[in-house]
Amino acid sequence: MTTINAEMVKQLREKTGAGIMDCKQALSECDVDIDKAVDFLRKKGLATAAKRAGRAMMEGIIHSYIHMGGKLGVMVEIGCETDFVAKNEDFQEFAKNISMHIAATNPLGIKAEDVPEEVIKKEREIYSAQALEMGKPENMIDKITEGKLNKFIKESCLLNQAYVRDPKITITDLLNELIAKIGENITIKRFARFQIGES
Repeated sequence: MTTINAEMVKQLREKTGAGIMDCKQALSECDVDIDKAVDFLRKKGLATAAKRAGRAMMEGIIHSYIHMGGKLGVMVEIGCETDFVAKNEDFQEFAKNISMHIAATNPLGIKAEDVPEEVIKKEREIYSAQALEMGKPENMIDKITEGKLNKFIKESCLLNQAYVRDPKITITDLLNELIAKIGENITIKRFARFQIGES
């Protein structure tokens, strides 16, 4: 078996932001396979996030990001449990990255429930009309429409979106990695995106 060396641990830390001992454990559990170790740590982060989910968040920050010479702006509120974490560099970096991501992708909401019902209704009608136009069999139209609608909702919700700076992970993955690293419940509470010329 290959022995775990400092370079491997360093590589894994850079990829995941996990602690030294967690990286050593992951490499050991995954026969020194870095890609498998990344997945191992992601799953562990998910478990940590699930454990923390019920804890109250009375602290946090509001981060603003202005882009394109003042033509586009985003404000995002990120909640955490303690003032200590709100001042943490990784936490603040996360808030900055999320606001830049929102500026780039213009999500309709944080999670699926946030997408307005009228938007879903309108999209459903469009997809149904498209399927009819393409001459799809009557009994397949609902299935095609629902498939396209689910894809639309997934791509429109912040937590489901592929992270613009690393499309291999979603915003949920990024959030869970931070929760695992910091050890507190953290959530994206709300955001607002403003663009000149948009009503």
